[in-house]
Amino acid sequence: MSVSKLHYVLQLADNALVLGHRISEWCGHGPILEQDIAITNTALDHLGQARSLFQYAADLYNDLSTGEKQQAFANFLIEEGKTADEDTLPYLRDAWDFKNILLVEQANEDWAYTITRSFFYDSFMVLFYKALQSSKDERLVAIAEKSLKEAKYHLKWSSEWMIRLGDGTEESHEKVQNAVNDLWAFSGEVFLPSKAEKEMIAAGLAVPVENLKSEWFHYVGQVLGEATLTMPAADAWMHQGGKEGTHTENLGFILADLQYVQRAYPNMTW
Repeated sequence: MSVSKLHYVLQLADNALVLGHRISEWCGHGPILEQDIAITNTALDHLGQARSLFQYAADLYNDLSTGEKQQAFANFLIEEGKTADEDTLPYLRDAWDFKNILLVEQANEDWAYTITRSFFYDSFMVLFYKALQSSKDERLVAIAEKSLKEAKYHLKWSSEWMIRLGDGTEESHEKVQNAVNDLWAFSGEVFLPSKAEKEMIAAGLAVPVENLKSEWFHYVGQVLGEATLTMPAADAWMHQGGKEGTHTENLGFILADLQYVQRAYPNMTW
């Protein structure tokens, strides 16, 4: 259970970190100044959530026995005898030890892709954080309560942009419809619990994500309808594997950027 709990918290932390990193790539490149600032602030929100979750994950890791620590990761490059913290977990794990869903690591491509990716994620996370407040884990409850406020704003922002693009010009409609079509196959992984997730759900510590599916589809369908966009089939085939450490090549490029300084100059401090 201890290792499963660590992996579960890392799922949430890695989602926030990777999406925050992706969104931060827009800093200084937004379509207008106001939205450049808005999306940069959103990236910072995700990073703040990631920090809280990584610190919890580090505490869980430090409490593991030596055998459990070896079981937890394939390649965690922390020195033996050292304790983990909110920085070592993002910087010293390789891609196969990351537990984020595949959706958040997909490339920005253009503004429509970025908005659509956030919209699919945000609409799930609002439901998720609401449900997580019923967890038996007090620390997860506290993180959920704080993060829900931010997630609601993120969803409001991304939903409005979906409608603005979909019901806008012919070109904006085409671009966002293409984004919906391409990213839809990555949206369903959130409802497929990992092995660690199943154990946590059984213990009353995690959210039964399958129970959120109908409400998610209903909300997404409403927004896509208002945006005059066509919603793909609910039973379409979905990518999966990110929660278990199987990722697309995109994550490797993200980590090459994210981890470069730490890998090039180990244990450096400012």
